[in-house]
Amino acid sequence: MPTRIIETPSDLRMLFRYLEGQKLPITVSIKAGGARTVKQNKLNRKWVAEIAEQLGDVTAEEIRGYCKLHLAVPILREEDDEFRAKYDEFVKPLPYGHKLAMMQEPLNFPVTRLMTTKQQTAYLDAVWQHFTEKGVILTDPGDLLAVGRKAAA
Repeated sequence: MPTRIIETPSDLRMLFRYLEGQKLPITVSIKAGGARTVKQNKLNRKWVAEIAEQLGDVTAEEIRGYCKLHLAVPILREEDDEFRAKYDEFVKPLPYGHKLAMMQEPLNFPVTRLMTTKQQTAYLDAVWQHFTEKGVILTDPGDLLAVGRKAAA
């Protein structure tokens, strides 16, 4: 069954219709929280570009992979039993370089795209803390939202 984010009564009705059309027996899992937002995704991409530019010796993709491995994976391992089981079975035994490569294109192991809005917030907070403590200056999320509001006006 595909993953569905239920945000409106209409979404819920469509899910019920989908389930009514399924051959029984089926197993259904429900997880609280919505998927990460477009704003969160854009902020993440902006930050990895800023980090790479300021550090100068790494690409944005390398930073993205580093952040996924060191900051996002621990969040999902803590909160998602299924992710932890699969990660620990297939990825954890690999050498560090392989794990880092798996987080980047072209392999792009799914981590942040599996996160709920709450998990993505925790991840972005971790990125902010990790890199600002190293002296990297990141766009303030409030500043980004203010720019978005001005563009909409």
